[in-house]
Amino acid sequence: MTSRPAAKHGALVLVAALLAGCGAEAPPQSSDASPTSTTGHSPAASVMPGSGGSAAPGESLARPGTPYSPAEVLAAMRDSRRPGGVPDELETDAVASAVAAELWTWDGDPWLSWSAGGACGPQMCSLDVAGSPASAAGTDLYTFVIDAGSGAVTLASTDLHGHPTRLEARLHAIARRELEAADLDGLSLVGTRWLPPPDTDRYWLAYRSGGEEGAPRLDVLVDLASGEVLEIDGS
Repeated sequence: MTSRPAAKHGALVLVAALLAGCGAEAPPQSSDASPTSTTGHSPAASVMPGSGGSAAPGESLARPGTPYSPAEVLAAMRDSRRPGGVPDELETDAVASAVAAELWTWDGDPWLSWSAGGACGPQMCSLDVAGSPASAAGTDLYTFVIDAGSGAVTLASTDLHGHPTRLEARLHAIARRELEAADLDGLSLVGTRWLPPPDTDRYWLAYRSGGEEGAPRLDVLVDLASGEVLEIDGS
């Protein structure tokens, strides 16, 4: 299997690593992350243009933005229909402001539906925000950890699938063109996820054999703007 260094890694911090660094216990797991409610929203508050360059016919470059205001995030937490909802200690203006600043959508538009859920332990809390755009490959999921003492909010991880489904064929074509044929032999594309700024127009493609645990796997980082494979991670 070949391996290439990334030009720029996506910012993805694991909850376990964060908590190990501060010596606190792992936050309790919140409830299922699928969006269950629709909340009113205002037009995009801060839209950031995507990478430079012109998109080829049939190809779309991202135009990510943070469309939600702190007030809308706070309302979503208070109106949560998840089992257990969101703990009262997280329903503050400070937490809502920090979360709103990190909730990027692929095109800068509000999700069609979204929801929030959380849980708290003695020292740390967790908060999940999930949203589904229309005609998307899947759901966007943001996971935050909040220090119960200081109130500090940290984006712990993202799992973002709210990009247009039509992009998957284009991304797969780039991977096939850039990789050796043997790299993808026996593997099928099972999912794609987009990366938020500053890694605009970069996507991870997951290839799996469909076999048992431990079967061959390959993850490929593709830059849609340049049409290049930036990194390969496989076993």
